[in-house]
This record gives sequence, C-alpha cells and structure tokens, in this order.
Amino acid sequence: MKPDYILNASPAIQIHVVVAFMALFFGIFMWSQPKGTRRHKLVGRGFVGLMLVTALSAVFIREINNGSFSLIHIFVPITLFASWEAIHYVRKGNIKRHKRAVKGMFFGALLIPGLLSFLPGRTLWMVFFS
Repeated sequence: MKPDYILNASPAIQIHVVVAFMALFFGIFMWSQPKGTRRHKLVGRGFVGLMLVTALSAVFIREINNGSFSLIHIFVPITLFASWEAIHYVRKGNIKRHKRAVKGMFFGALLIPGLLSFLPGRTLWMVFFS
C-alpha cells in the first residue's frame, strides 16, 4: 500500500477520499442500526452531508480527462438528486421512497463509483496496487 499517492494528490482528491470513506462507514453503521431512532436520524443526516461533500469535491477532480469531466462524474447529479429525494420523502412521511432513495445513494452513488475508483490509473488503484 502506498498512501503517498493520496498525500501528494490535490486537496480535492484528499478531501474526496477521506469524506467518501467516512460516508461509507456512516452508511454501514446506518444500515446496521434500528431505523427511526434518534441515532438513525443523526447518522442519516451525517451520511447525507458527507455524500454531498463527496459529490461536490468530485467536481474539482479532473486529472483523468485532461481537465474535463469523465464518465464517473455522472454520479454527482445522481448524488444530489438522491440526497434531495431522501430528505424530501422522509419529511413527507413516505418512508418507502425515503428508504429507496437512501439505498440508491448508498449503492448507486457510493459503492459503484467507489469500485470504479479502483480502475487502473486512478488514485485508489495506485495506492493499493502499484
């Protein structure tokens, strides 16, 4: 493992990696706890906040495509929309749709791009496999 790739990366990448891993741990903790409790609500708010910071920091990461957005950036609007849905539906009392939005955000906007970040040439691939 070579953490130098993250330590020498741009601040956007450093923030993105730290906050994404925090969101992963918050998400796992959130799924493992009883739903509707005070703790669930607090961790859920933290998870959404971390996901928003993860998405917004991704906007500033453009090393792969010569300064342009790459296909992985499609997860930024997906995260923003899923965050809005999760908040909107829980406030409306529609727990089924809230749950669907949070699952979509966790799996579709955190785990999938997280796995894609391990493709050759990307920072996490360099950290773990170079």
